[in-house]
Amino acid sequence: SARRRSQEVQAKVVENIRRRGARGQPLYFPMLEFQWQGETRRVESAFGTSWEQYQPSEMVTAYYDPQMGRMTPKPTGRLGAASLALFALALLLNSKIFGRNFFRTVSFFPYVASLVAVAAVWNFLFNPSMGPVNQILAALGVENLPKWAAGKDTAMLTVILFSVWKNMGYYMVIFLAGLQGVNPELYEAASLDGANKWQQFRNVTLPQISPTTFFVTIMVVISSFKVYNEVYMITQGGPGTSTLVLVYQIYNEAFVGTPEYGYASAISMVLFLMVLIVTLIQFRGEKKYS
Repeated sequence: SARRRSQEVQAKVVENIRRRGARGQPLYFPMLEFQWQGETRRVESAFGTSWEQYQPSEMVTAYYDPQMGRMTPKPTGRLGAASLALFALALLLNSKIFGRNFFRTVSFFPYVASLVAVAAVWNFLFNPSMGPVNQILAALGVENLPKWAAGKDTAMLTVILFSVWKNMGYYMVIFLAGLQGVNPELYEAASLDGANKWQQFRNVTLPQISPTTFFVTIMVVISSFKVYNEVYMITQGGPGTSTLVLVYQIYNEAFVGTPEYGYASAISMVLFLMVLIVTLIQFRGEKKYS
């Protein structure tokens, strides 16, 4: 019967746990961490309902960890700057300006360039002591020069600027596709009705590209939660914990110092739930625009 098969599988798992525990190996489950203590009852209770007989879920700890609360909002800080910058860039490159194709290529180049090379250039440009950016600011009369990636107050801003610059080409192409998909007859009709450029933008352009804007916003939010490469290449979570984000914390917990695989898995599940919620919002939004 199904119950007997379930009991046989459970017995095999418990026996495997006993063999590994006899060799002193820690046993890691996706959400729970067990160390075999020679008590069969304790391990078998993992398949039952008695929550007092083994360690609490690491996910509960992850949810209530104060540091998790500090890490979660940080990646989403680039959302506003990224969306506005990308949209403004797409509007500029969609207009009839001199060298438009050249500037489109230049804007897309950082996205396809090697992250290591781009990060090296960025670190050189924003070097606090001899970087060109601070030299220009000093020439303009700025006294308290920012430390950029070396300062606690400016490190996250540096990561945000780098991330926006690195990925702007991809989202710019999406915005350009949305802008070029607007029917020109709508602008002509608005012009005949006496609408100026601002009124055409507000009443024609924005409503027509709202699905594109919604899609880009959702994708930027999701990528913000998953940011890792930029932090690793620029600040490695520092100074202190000023640029510590979820994915980098997962890396620290699992592979730096004493491994905490259970807690790293718990943070991963928290991140999964966050992305899942945003994805569900995207699905509901797609139904609205379909």
